[in-house]
Amino acid sequence: MGVKSKNMKFRDLKDMLKQSGEVYGDRPAFMYKTETPGQFRTITHKEFRDDINALGTTLIKMGLKDKRIAVISDNRYEWELAYLSIATGTGVVVPLDKALPENEIESLILRSQVEAIFYSSKYDEIMNSLRSKKNTNLKYFISMDLEENTNGIYSQKALVEKGRKLLLEGNRKFLDAKIYPDSMGIMLFTSGTTAMSKAVMLSHKNIVTNIMDIHERFGMSYEDRLLSFLPLHHVFECTVGFLYIVSIGACICFCEGVKHIADNLKEFKITAMISVPAVYEVMYRKVMKTIEKKGKLEAVQKGIKISQALLKFGIDVRKKVFKEIHDNLGGALNIAVAGGAPLDIETQKGFNNLGISLIQGYGLTESSPVIAAETPKERRIGAIGKKFPSVEVKIENPDEEGIGELLAKGPSIMLGYYENEDATKSALDKQGWLHTGDLAKIDKDGYIYIAGRKKSVIVLNNGKNVYPEELENLLNKVEGIKESFVYEKKDDDGDIKVCSKLVYDKDLIKELYNIEGEDNIREFLWNKVKEVNSLMPKYKYIKEMIITEEELIKTTTLKIKRHEEMKKILAK
Repeated sequence: MGVKSKNMKFRDLKDMLKQSGEVYGDRPAFMYKTETPGQFRTITHKEFRDDINALGTTLIKMGLKDKRIAVISDNRYEWELAYLSIATGTGVVVPLDKALPENEIESLILRSQVEAIFYSSKYDEIMNSLRSKKNTNLKYFISMDLEENTNGIYSQKALVEKGRKLLLEGNRKFLDAKIYPDSMGIMLFTSGTTAMSKAVMLSHKNIVTNIMDIHERFGMSYEDRLLSFLPLHHVFECTVGFLYIVSIGACICFCEGVKHIADNLKEFKITAMISVPAVYEVMYRKVMKTIEKKGKLEAVQKGIKISQALLKFGIDVRKKVFKEIHDNLGGALNIAVAGGAPLDIETQKGFNNLGISLIQGYGLTESSPVIAAETPKERRIGAIGKKFPSVEVKIENPDEEGIGELLAKGPSIMLGYYENEDATKSALDKQGWLHTGDLAKIDKDGYIYIAGRKKSVIVLNNGKNVYPEELENLLNKVEGIKESFVYEKKDDDGDIKVCSKLVYDKDLIKELYNIEGEDNIREFLWNKVKEVNSLMPKYKYIKEMIITEEELIKTTTLKIKRHEEMKKILAK
């Protein structure tokens, strides 16, 4: 099915567009809803590549060759068009986080020294403010939504049309532009507050190496349709959910928002999606609740037993047996990829039992991003899969359990942090190993297990390690607990205690357990903490608890800002 793409070797992103375009030009690359319900507009891979060539040609004509250009908006066609027209011949693309406040967007624009920016109308106010301040290097403001150039703001659509004319006149500046695969082609900011976020320098070689590794592992084909949901500035979505999909000639459909996932899966007949574990956990809970309400739980459990037994003989009846469930998820979903946080084991088993491959990947912005991933055939519960073909991994200074910092090396590892030599030196050692900051162990078969972040590990006085993420995972499974934060507290006598801060859902606790009032809720939650403790060796016991209804402080990629949370706790 996807054999043609399996053997492709790419030198850079321009080469990827050329090779895959020749094979998949007539295939749909994007699908949109139109004003008429049930009717869709399709953009083919050839049309997409023609638009890229046209826009890139105009950008060079505007004097933007070898310049840095930013892109900011929700996931949409214009974002992906801008990204590739910058990266494959014009200059360096700088994707910006769409969820940042104005002062942080301005700070990143200043730090990256971009000279042009593509943006949607949602950012009109911020861009107008930057235009009047004149404190940045920005010369060109390019709107994704304007039909025509207006009051000094350029229209992306008009620039594409201008490029078509330039190409007809024989302008080949963009078409013939040489790509240097080992130089910085993409500048990405890691999540974190502006002062903390680092600018990661990635090359074409970094990205295409990762794309070719994904080809080998995920086995998707040109017949797949992907629901694009995670923000495109995030390298996980950008590499796996955009560039990889384009390289195999498959089709991208944009999700209209978290509330529309179920509808979008049906409307677009989605076969694949990429998301964070929390989204799959919600989907799975909803599926199981619906089954329970219909009184079909027993029948489904029986169906799982029978289908699992038949699988041992190579007979897969899951799509037929669980047809109703598959229909609720659009009827075509085959593969779901999770990343960005640990995947709940129960959710993963549940999806797989029902005949949908839910696999997880692991990586960092600094590794373009995927370092390791499961495949539908190679998985082990609790592991993040095996390393990618082009990557070497090792554990530094393993303890008696084999746990130490995970190091990775290979052609997908970043060039370094922009204008930050100290940070680069601490992340990349002299031998080129990337220090991931994650603690892990690797079993004899090569499966990697992540224990937690090196920075957040709690070292007790007896030398034992407690990994907060392990306890948080268990606490977050309690219905009524929205999220949790596990941290250490030093007593006056120097003893180190494991403590937790729990964010609870007052309405859900009332609905499920008929418990009201803060004191009663506190007692209920403390009993739940004790249940989690009973699953652990004594040294990991949570000794103290704070409860709140206020959400934890998080980055825009929904990771807890542990340092900020600690400051908040200590201030009380």
